[in-house]
Amino acid sequence: MIGRVAARVGFTPRARTIARTDIRMLRQSRDFWLPLTIMATLFFVVLPLASLGVITMVDDPGQLDKLRDLVRSLPDSVRAHLPAGSPREQAGYAVAAYVFAPLAIIVPLTVSSAMGAHTIVGERERGSGEFLAHSPASEREIYLGKLAASLVPGYFTAAVGFAAYTLIVNLVVGTQLGGWFFPTGNWWLLMLWILPPGSALALGVILSISARVSSAMAAQQASALVTLPLIVIAYMASSDTLGRTGAVVIGALAWIAAIIVLRRAAGAVRRERLLGT
Repeated sequence: MIGRVAARVGFTPRARTIARTDIRMLRQSRDFWLPLTIMATLFFVVLPLASLGVITMVDDPGQLDKLRDLVRSLPDSVRAHLPAGSPREQAGYAVAAYVFAPLAIIVPLTVSSAMGAHTIVGERERGSGEFLAHSPASEREIYLGKLAASLVPGYFTAAVGFAAYTLIVNLVVGTQLGGWFFPTGNWWLLMLWILPPGSALALGVILSISARVSSAMAAQQASALVTLPLIVIAYMASSDTLGRTGAVVIGALAWIAAIIVLRRAAGAVRRERLLGT
């Protein structure tokens, strides 16, 4: 069933071969994946562990007063969901549930953006565009293969990073609150409903530009057009500023926009552009 659906949209064995080839090249290029791995580890593991560890270990009365002031300064929509407890516990919950929410967007999108920016331009820069242009694969198959090769690393990073972050939050903060509480409902909505179309939407823009420009850097800079609004949406969704219904609507609009942009981006992949003409 899945195979028939994939074939109907154009994700044929040739498209899968293109995707596997790009992902294999990514694994073999340490200069490419090592900085991205370090960045993901820093944002999903090191910074949350350090920040939450410091907050949950505060004992000084003066520092506790600062945490109490920090909690009082939070928006009403955030304070309404804080658990009962000491300022230390409330601050730890707030930082875990709300402050780090944009990272769920930034890190996977950075990984997919880097891959997407290089996927078309990189063929020309490596001199392999001519081989791909003269391959039996159709332009649609080439596009879908490149799209899959860009999305898979980003979604993989999101899944692994989210699992690591969840473990850290529950071990560091959850133990003080009497049990595991994370992920919250808003985080599930963010990760399963808003992030996937957001990443696809950004990649549609990047792939479309990547097929037209002569440098991968120019293509990657285009991701800023989509990244900043997604960061704002991520914070609003996690902090319940949008409300559950609003977040669902925003996610639905993101899915519609992603489908439209991805369909239009497919027209940007042309054999002559792979040849650099």
